[in-house]
This record gives sequence, C-alpha cells and structure tokens, in this order.
Amino acid sequence: MSNDKAILDAKKGNWVDRYSPASIRPFLKLGRMDRPIGIWLLLWPATWAITMAGSFASYPDLKILGLFLLGAFVMRSAGCAFNDIVDRDYDSKVARTRNRPIAGKEISVQNAWLFLATLALTGLIILLQFNYLTVALGIGSLVFVGIYPFMKRVTYWPQAFLGLTFNWGALLGWAAVTGALSIEALFLYLAGIFWTLGYDTIYAHMDKTDDILVGVKSTALKFGENTRAWLFVFYGLSLGFFFLAGYQNGLGSIYYIGLAFVFFHFHTQISTLDIHSPEACLKTFKSNNLVGLGMFLAIWASKVT
Repeated sequence: MSNDKAILDAKKGNWVDRYSPASIRPFLKLGRMDRPIGIWLLLWPATWAITMAGSFASYPDLKILGLFLLGAFVMRSAGCAFNDIVDRDYDSKVARTRNRPIAGKEISVQNAWLFLATLALTGLIILLQFNYLTVALGIGSLVFVGIYPFMKRVTYWPQAFLGLTFNWGALLGWAAVTGALSIEALFLYLAGIFWTLGYDTIYAHMDKTDDILVGVKSTALKFGENTRAWLFVFYGLSLGFFFLAGYQNGLGSIYYIGLAFVFFHFHTQISTLDIHSPEACLKTFKSNNLVGLGMFLAIWASKVT
C-alpha cells in the first residue's frame, strides 16, 4: 500500500494491509477492522456488567460473552461506516481521515450503505438471541448511534454523546444476564461515560488543528490547555462510579486492588500526556484498553474468590 493512501491512525503493517484481499480491503477499513481498539473499548463495559451481574463463585457466562464479542465487532463496524457516510465531506479535509475509503473514493456511498445494512442485519440476528429487555435496550441504543455523528456540528461535547453510545453495553450486558436492570448497571454505565469523555478528549486533540479549519467542535477545542484538569474530573468521576458499583455489588478487596491499578493508570495518562503531539495522544488513547481489561479482571477475580 502506498504511503499516500495510508490511514494515519492505523498501525503500519496491520493485518488488513498485509493479508486481506484487495477487493474487500476498503470495506474492512471502512469498518475499522485495521484498528481493533474501538471494538475493545465498546466491548469492555458489557464484560464488566456480564461479570458483575453473575453469581459469586461462578464464572461469567461464556455464551453471552461470545455473543457480545461478535456484537461489538459487528456494531462497531456498522457505527464507523455510518459515521464515515455522514462525515465524508469533512473527512476529505482532515489529514488523519482523508484516506478513509469513502473520502478517498475507494467505496461509493451506495456500496457503503449496503455494507452498513448487512452489518446491521447481522447485529439484529445476534441481538435476537437475548431476552426481550435486552432486545428493547439494543434497539433503543440506535438513537445515540444515529445522532452521534452530527453532534460535532452543534456542540463542543460530542465526546459525551460517544460516551452515551459506547457504554450502552453496560446496560445490555446486565439485562442479558438478569433480565432486569439495577443500580450497579447504572453505576457502571456512568463510570464508562466519564471514562470515554476522558479518552476521547485525548483522541480529539489529534484533529484539533483541522477541526478548527473545517468548523467542527470537540472537547479538545473547548478545554485546550486546561485538558489535564478536566481529565482529572472525568477520570475521578469514573473511579467514583466504579467504586459505587463494586460496593453496591458486595465485591471484595481484590476489586479495589484493581481499582487502584486503574487509578494509577489514569494518573500516568494525565501526567505524561502531551496534547500537542498526535502520536503521543494516540498512544495514550490506546492505553485505555488496559483500563477496560483491568476492570474486567478485577470484577472477575472478586467474583470467583
């Protein structure tokens, strides 16, 4: 793949560029399958809820976890396709996104819609494997999926709408296990929202120069040099809601050891962040995968010991 067609936030030599057939490569990139971090960030809140909603001294339901993994893979790709359809004119003017398949004219808008419809149908089939409440909540999430791409045009807080969207799995996962919702599910959802506000603000700093030029908004532009202070607020609130979820669920000391790890990781992110370096921002953003994994392991270990 020539350098002029490289997508800047995709890892060089990723599996899509190296191994996928040229005929389907643009569709894999449209679904961000060359950048799997988004799948994990979408999946982790669901894994927290699935594990916390289960009984003590038992492992999380592997079938439910597997279905949610497939669902995260499919729906994250669908969301990215919809986002790129909506943002195609903006993407062509931004360095990081100008080589995305639609903006780069590798995929027509019509074919992108067909790709999106296929993914949405697959996601619906997966969703229908669950109880009625989970199905209803899954359909309800489409409201946030639908409005998120437009928020950067009207508010400096599109990251808040991403948080509402990306962490819906905390509610879905709890409902899938119990057939109901609870205060712990709400606490996990809120913890995830503030976590997303933090990591996506960091991510948004990569585009701030181009965002000003094309006229779109973000928390990175709103906070500017005060970003660190806001990250302390967001990550602090996230930790607080994680604490409340664990306390309400009766989790033991292992959970709080995991929470201490997350606190340390958040502190490291904030203290080492260079908002003027796109490369550093991308690295810090990706490191949030450890937060999701750490919380999952902390809940799981506390449940089985």
